[in-house]
Amino acid sequence: MAPARSPGRRHRAALAVTALGVVFGDIGTSPLYALRECLRPGHGLPVTPGAVLGVLSLLVWSLVLIVSVKYIVFVMRADNSGEGGILALLALIPPRARGPAVVALGLFGSALLYGDGVITPAISVLAAVEGLEVAAPALAPWVVPIAAVLLLLLFAVQKRGTAGVGTMFGPVMLVWFVAIAVLGGMEVARSPGILHALNPWYGVRLLVEHRRAAFLVLGAVVLAVTGAEALYADMGHFGRRPIRLGWFGLVFPALLLNYLGQAALVLRQPEAVQNPFYLLAPRPLLYPLLGLATLATIIASQALISGAFSLTRQAVRLGYFPRVTIVHTSWTEAGQVYLPEINAALMVGCLLLVLDFRSSSALAAAYGIAVTGTMAVTSALFYMVARHRWHWPVWRAGGLTALFLAVDLAFLAANLPKIGAGGWVPLAIGAAVYVLLSTWKRGAELMRALLVRASVPFEPFLDQLERVPPPRVPGTAVFLSATTEGVPPVLLQHLEHNKALHANVVILTIQTADEPAVPDAKRIRSEPLAPRFHRVRVRYGFMEKPDVPDVIDRCCGLGIGSSLEDTSYYVGRTRLLPDGPAPMAKWRKLLFGFMARNARSATEYFSVPPDRVVELGAQVKF
Repeated sequence: MAPARSPGRRHRAALAVTALGVVFGDIGTSPLYALRECLRPGHGLPVTPGAVLGVLSLLVWSLVLIVSVKYIVFVMRADNSGEGGILALLALIPPRARGPAVVALGLFGSALLYGDGVITPAISVLAAVEGLEVAAPALAPWVVPIAAVLLLLLFAVQKRGTAGVGTMFGPVMLVWFVAIAVLGGMEVARSPGILHALNPWYGVRLLVEHRRAAFLVLGAVVLAVTGAEALYADMGHFGRRPIRLGWFGLVFPALLLNYLGQAALVLRQPEAVQNPFYLLAPRPLLYPLLGLATLATIIASQALISGAFSLTRQAVRLGYFPRVTIVHTSWTEAGQVYLPEINAALMVGCLLLVLDFRSSSALAAAYGIAVTGTMAVTSALFYMVARHRWHWPVWRAGGLTALFLAVDLAFLAANLPKIGAGGWVPLAIGAAVYVLLSTWKRGAELMRALLVRASVPFEPFLDQLERVPPPRVPGTAVFLSATTEGVPPVLLQHLEHNKALHANVVILTIQTADEPAVPDAKRIRSEPLAPRFHRVRVRYGFMEKPDVPDVIDRCCGLGIGSSLEDTSYYVGRTRLLPDGPAPMAKWRKLLFGFMARNARSATEYFSVPPDRVVELGAQVKF
């Protein structure tokens, strides 16, 4: 009898199948348009056997070098307590090496991901629905309206979360990868000579013989590796081993067979260059393939939308973005969240792109810039981690990074000519998001420093309370403070207006660590300042949700405070006046003030019971 598979192996296999729907959705639907865009007549490349084999060789070796080697083998080693992504990579760099330029680079790379999140649903759904032009050419005018309706439905159901449908994502994508592998394999079996393209010399010869045309083609070849960043960003949900198992066990072979099959079809029937993916399918299977492709692109879009939600949550926790509404859509998976404000922004952006560009080919120009820019930033930050965190020698870290950047920058340079044709879109989105992220971080730091300078030191304050003790009323008062220095302004305001204090006073500061999660044993630190007067510092990881009532309940168990029923929470609400001394441009002060006014209230964000909150306002010249 064969030995039973271990539960660990079964669990990893199950995770690998689940990861198919979340991690590999974007890169898995690239065959819909990647080879077609590479062979587009506008590049000036003749559709000859040598050119087709050269393009195919470039596609294959891009998947090998960028996805298999760079991301799967090396970059995924850089995990922050299991979490991946550019912000997690940035947090891994030691503070002494994390200078302003490095932080700015990481922020801009993160900002480009939002551009990717807007473009991916638009181009993927459009490419899938464009199959109607092959199956029923008379329906071609309906492609854009159908794509717009599908996107509206996609964003409308986001509030339900992925918990209810997450289990079907993996099986659907499993069917997708098997289907595209079979379709490609059938054509490869008919034309086995296409396997010569696995030799990298064909790609090199294309670059040498058709320099200008091949350079332009590189801008389309990168479409085959879109979604590679998701392999790293979603690592925290599944772990390295299931992702590696899914990639090498199914996804990479399926993509390889499909690209080989499409190229073989083009060599056999040159007119198939118009849409080689759908023309691989026998006529009776065209409509089922169209339906499956539409499902696959919706799943791929879901993965990027969820990634934008996760990235925003990390940015909020790390202090780069104002508080937004975060709805947890699963009782068991903390990573499944819904952010209404981000969802609305992505929906508007996607619909505008579909209505403006109207085809996946037109959008392809916009797509490459976001992908290549993000990949180049990841390579640069990987060097910083390898050199300063892992203490690799310069020759090892620098040599490997130079190889990665040579590929990344070549793809980026090939996409630069497309800026006027749509490449400006992700750059504009990235620049706008970068301004928001950097303005909020800088403004929050200046605001915190201003409040610290204006605050009253604790020693004279406590001495005054001892000399002239105010009346004490029953219960516990919790004063939320952004800093751990000085007396919180909201406490001074409360004492000035009410001339009394509660029997127990807690000054609570919530801090975000550079790690995804903080162990319970290290979460709470308390310091007695006076009898029945405590300062409490609470640390949460940037992937965790702060819960103030839970903290106070635990403090009560430690003898700090009375009970949750007798606790009141005091929160300050500051109105910023932009004519103050802060060293910041006035337009950025106005932007920071606008973001602060529209940020989610601390009451909601920290899960404070609204019926037990007292808000006190103040004006500050910023």
